[in-house]
Amino acid sequence: MVYSCMGLAAIVVLLTINQDVFVRRIKDVKDEAERLVVRRYRFFLISSLIYFVTDFAWGVFYEHHDVANLFPILYSVTVFYFIFMLVTMVTWVLYVVAYLNKRRRRTKALLYFVWIMFGIGLVMLMVNRFLPFIFSFNEAHEYIPEPGRYIAFALQILLYMVVTIYMMYIAGRSNGKEKVRYIAVGLTSLVMEIFLLLQIYDLDLPSYAMGLLIGSCVIHSFVEAGQKKEIETYDNIANSLAEDYEAIYYINIESGEYHEFSASSEYESMNVPMEGIDFYEETRENARTYAHPDDRDFAVSLYYKETMLQNLEGKKSYSYKYRIMVGGEARYFRFTVMKAADGKHFVLCEKDINDEITAETMNRENQKKTITFSRLAESLASNYDVIYYVNVADSSYVAYQTNDIYGGLEIKQSGDDFFEESQGNIPKIVHRSDRDMVAGFLIKDHLISETDKHNFMSIDYRLMVNGKSRYTRMHVRRTGDGTHLLIGVEDINEETIKEKQVIKALNTEKKLARRDELTGVKNKTAYLELEKSVQSNMDNGMDYLPYAIIVCDANDLKKVNDTEGHVAGDEYIKASAKLLSDTFTSSPVFRVGGDEFAVFVRGNDYPIRYSLVDKLKSIARDNQKNSIRPVLAVGIADYEPQTDSFVSEVFDRADKDMYEEKQRLKTAL
Repeated sequence: MVYSCMGLAAIVVLLTINQDVFVRRIKDVKDEAERLVVRRYRFFLISSLIYFVTDFAWGVFYEHHDVANLFPILYSVTVFYFIFMLVTMVTWVLYVVAYLNKRRRRTKALLYFVWIMFGIGLVMLMVNRFLPFIFSFNEAHEYIPEPGRYIAFALQILLYMVVTIYMMYIAGRSNGKEKVRYIAVGLTSLVMEIFLLLQIYDLDLPSYAMGLLIGSCVIHSFVEAGQKKEIETYDNIANSLAEDYEAIYYINIESGEYHEFSASSEYESMNVPMEGIDFYEETRENARTYAHPDDRDFAVSLYYKETMLQNLEGKKSYSYKYRIMVGGEARYFRFTVMKAADGKHFVLCEKDINDEITAETMNRENQKKTITFSRLAESLASNYDVIYYVNVADSSYVAYQTNDIYGGLEIKQSGDDFFEESQGNIPKIVHRSDRDMVAGFLIKDHLISETDKHNFMSIDYRLMVNGKSRYTRMHVRRTGDGTHLLIGVEDINEETIKEKQVIKALNTEKKLARRDELTGVKNKTAYLELEKSVQSNMDNGMDYLPYAIIVCDANDLKKVNDTEGHVAGDEYIKASAKLLSDTFTSSPVFRVGGDEFAVFVRGNDYPIRYSLVDKLKSIARDNQKNSIRPVLAVGIADYEPQTDSFVSEVFDRADKDMYEEKQRLKTAL
């Protein structure tokens, strides 16, 4: 009985600690190699689980081996015991090879070895039926180990020993977290090796089952949990960085499979997919659809794997820009491409620079003059605080100063080397954080090269004036004959501060318009905007991301308002919103009515949505029993791509489910 209890405990523990592995959807894993690792680790866990069940069954039936009618079952369970011991060995090696992700002769040899051993084991079991070689039973139906059992176990021990040595060898050539994980995989093989050895010497203990259980715990603690945490961390970092861009794409170079981390609401209106299996073909098609007609051929030519690799050759990144039609308007976008640290992925950052281009064009047009330099300087003096007229050949210059923006620091009216003197002045007058940027900008060869190509360039930075920073802009252009540089410096402090204040006010106003004033969660307007966006994606035939909708109702709010007053009612609503926000940390919460809330379940909340709903229901029942608040009736419905044509259909099902739960809560009173 002790033998059987150990097997039963192993089943419970394995299912408990690896729950997330079994419920995780493999297609949600972005990387192809990682999907293979997850799939094979799941196979190993399943084979271990079946082995535990078989080991448990063997213990139960062997307790009653003296019952003749049960002997055929006992014999069959014994055969399956050895078969699934072999299967755990095979699935473990397949997992190790996938985890290493190295197509080398050693890993191929390891695969050949394990499959040969598996085949030999099956043949030995078939022969054992006619010529007991591995095990037999005497007339009293008592189990008797035969010499072949020890040979089979010895071969398995040898295999686990090889895996242990190989993983320690790989760990020795690695570092950081990767080294720790390789060591953990190697130690797991060592544990199974040791407990298999114990199984040889003591038939009365399920030693191998104990080894499998300990090994799976080690993998869960040091490999699977660590990688899951890293993936979540990287996703959070990527999503945070994406706030500065319209979108960031993570692209598998070989396969073209990609994932978009985030996009602006304006960019989402174009219904560009958030993930796909062929970035190159799909992006070329998007370029044909959305790029400005004059830029279309150029845009399409950029999205070939060979082209992107060639453009990155010898450098860390490269950029390009073209116009995209957004809402009927042509807007300039800048694209920056770089290789990820693993060398197997592209990272493409996309940013709307239309306002920047427009401002630059306007500034350039304002500076176009065809009059003599003296009249030009006189005219420009009203726009700039300082104008430098720099000789391209020898770097000598003349400065025209109209305002004392340098806080009393003496600036020469002429000089022999503008660039040398500028580099000397930068540490004295430029804000500490902007010094390197300005020093890099004011390099003679750089200015000449860029004005050859663009004729005009500018930089914004901060000057230190009387101990305070002021926003300043420097414009550079070439004269018509190309012999001089015109460098104008203007104080844009008030303009910049006003722009920042306007942007901040607009952002605040936009957030407030979509925020419920009482609870701080999103309001019905925000929900309708989200519903419209999701519906648009569904209408355009996109395989929209998996999501679910939860509808909640605060029970007896009217009764609270009538008996305790509206202040108590408001506190009830705020407590309900807080409970939902604390429960669904990766999903937006909306107040869509007086006492009604909706949650659009996505991201990390989606795989565990039903456990979160069960948690809310449990809290509601406990609160109702103890006469405390909030008591929420909760309903949930999943988006079914094959049958759902409207978001409202999902909402209606969740609403119906909520009302049924509301009735159950009333019945429980």
